[in-house]
Amino acid sequence: MAQSQEPLLRVEDLKVHFPVMRGVLIKKQVAKVHAVDGVSFTLGRGETLGLVGESGCGKSTTGLAVLRMLGVTSGRIEFEGVDITHHDKAQMRPLRRRLQMVYQDPYGSLNPRMKVSDIIGEPLVVHGLTGDPAEYADRIAQLMRTVGLLPDMADRYPHEFSGGQRQRIGIARALSVDPELVICDEAVSALDVSIQAQVLQVLMKLKREKNLTYIFITHNLSVTEYICDRIAVMYLGRIVELCRSEDLYARRLHPYTQALLSAIPVADLDRRSQRVVLEGDVPSPVNPPSGCPFHPRCRFRQDICKTVVPELKRYSIDGRDDHHAACHLIDAPVAAA
Repeated sequence: MAQSQEPLLRVEDLKVHFPVMRGVLIKKQVAKVHAVDGVSFTLGRGETLGLVGESGCGKSTTGLAVLRMLGVTSGRIEFEGVDITHHDKAQMRPLRRRLQMVYQDPYGSLNPRMKVSDIIGEPLVVHGLTGDPAEYADRIAQLMRTVGLLPDMADRYPHEFSGGQRQRIGIARALSVDPELVICDEAVSALDVSIQAQVLQVLMKLKREKNLTYIFITHNLSVTEYICDRIAVMYLGRIVELCRSEDLYARRLHPYTQALLSAIPVADLDRRSQRVVLEGDVPSPVNPPSGCPFHPRCRFRQDICKTVVPELKRYSIDGRDDHHAACHLIDAPVAAA
């Protein structure tokens, strides 16, 4: 893992709330959706951070907020030490080429009326990175080869490609402007397992060659084990556990993480952990529970869990003190420096 001392990205107490409006002629706000409710993390250059959790936990909203594609209710987002939390469109424009996204749906994220060469090359035109037709064509061919596609496919349309090939086109488009941070939002979830492996190998190869930094958003913990350096487990808009990938699978601390990992299918029955079945459903983000957001479904809950929101504290695992968890029932956190 190549990581500089100063984080490439710093997110502090990020909150994204959406108003719930009621009324026909005169609308008024009657509630708000707590989509992201106090998320903090740092991301080093060349590192891959996985954001995992159930659907609706705030993973994609966090990614869109980091890219400033959604408004931020409160908190702070720093990219290379610069606060971009309240940048407007004009201020964000020069940063767009350094912050890119690979979308979940390889069928809906590509314009069906554009040729592949135009899809991949559009960011080059938008950012004025090439004006010479020969240079433009060479760049498109290079990008297609980089993601494992033949350059002679450049004049085809998206419907002529498989799902895995379309996702490679999306990756090539994101890479066309030489970004520093790429957010992959469920980038392989719509693909067959064999195709998932191929796309993941492309992403890992590009990370090594270009020292790319990824935020990898997924609900599939088996995928994060393969590609991520660190993993942040989210529940109801909050991070409940954050640690190195290998530590999460060896020594998960939070009850919610334990339940998630117990649901992963394992071929070797000797390695299968005891299945943890959660009670009830995920509470509504419109009316989140008081105290720990996980307490209504936690089998270990105590009275304090119902009233006090747990902080994300550091814990020492095997001599390293970079394991974070938010739970009142975990003993011996590391003292704050």
